[in-house]
Amino acid sequence: MTNLYRDIPTFDDFAKVLDGTVYHALPDDWWVGTSDIVGSTKAVEAGRFKDVNMVGASVICAVSNALGHSDYPFLFGGDGASFACPPDKIDAVRNAMATTATWAAETLDLELRVGLVQIADIRSADRDVRVARYAVSDPVSYAMFAGGGMQWAEDQMKHGQNLIAPAPSGHRPDLTGLSCRWSPIRADGTDVILSIIVAPCDNRARFDSTVNDLLAILDDSPRKSSPIPASGPGVAFPPPGLHLEAEATKHNEGGYVKAWLKAFYIALIAVILMKTGWKLGAFDPRRYRDYTGYNTDFRKFGDGLWMTVNCSKARAEEVEAHLRAAELQGDIYYGTHRQRTAIMTCIVPSITSDAHFHFLDGGEGGYTAAATAFKAKRKSGQSIANA
Repeated sequence: MTNLYRDIPTFDDFAKVLDGTVYHALPDDWWVGTSDIVGSTKAVEAGRFKDVNMVGASVICAVSNALGHSDYPFLFGGDGASFACPPDKIDAVRNAMATTATWAAETLDLELRVGLVQIADIRSADRDVRVARYAVSDPVSYAMFAGGGMQWAEDQMKHGQNLIAPAPSGHRPDLTGLSCRWSPIRADGTDVILSIIVAPCDNRARFDSTVNDLLAILDDSPRKSSPIPASGPGVAFPPPGLHLEAEATKHNEGGYVKAWLKAFYIALIAVILMKTGWKLGAFDPRRYRDYTGYNTDFRKFGDGLWMTVNCSKARAEEVEAHLRAAELQGDIYYGTHRQRTAIMTCIVPSITSDAHFHFLDGGEGGYTAAATAFKAKRKSGQSIANA
């Protein structure tokens, strides 16, 4: 079967996410999946940043394994994820989502809400799902979404529509490849890690102008304000997410202890290779670290702009002042959150392939905290508009 998503041409200039011509409509019979953690704000306030991100990325990993690692468009949102997929394996996808919800509840005590809706139903509600492919390296591109359909699908799920019930107790997804071995990434010097969410109001041209100016501000910094150091992220031993990796794989490894010991051993070998630069077979630690920097989703577009950036306090003030002025003019809704660290959750199908994915979020609240302010503004704006 032809993979329609892979047929979409890629682009490597991030500013083109605002160019409607790079987006392509998906077929009516494709499906959109959405997920989010109920009560994620409280979990983040309790310091469970890594747990929340691990569950958010787990949906992408489980669906990827259900699809046999065929490329499909997805978007990581910190406390959840959205994606689109063809209909041929929708039963396997539905099962992956249901079992992931059960895994999240029974191993991490987090309620993961999941939903599926067909694109034809989204279009009948006057929304669309159009996808672009932003290439961050030769083997990896991230999906960008436009048309309002992904946001509509998420909103419907949160209102109790198109929900998938969790699988029976004890059922587990295939989370092979899900890991979180990198150390938290600290902001340079006195800089901050800034989480940013920006979405349009009614005038798309004014939103585009605001975002173009925002990108110009952030691009005028080393590595376009990416938090990933030029030498790649750091490693520590034992990695802080070791127990989470064991929880994700214990049903495949014969129990938690065996899964933990395996993850511990792999992490030990990895930290030795990363520290020394020694190669092991086809694994080149320097190349892997380089591609980790390339393949990180620190900026993306999903019916709005999502960014996790490193910037000086002065630049953060400039960014927030710019967004505040645009919001006061009715051009955008936005939410931001400052913190000192960023954290990474990874999907690594093979350590000898360059096609590994790395999801970045703020380390002390991130997108979840930024979304709290953003959602309140959007809800207030919609209430006024509907009055």
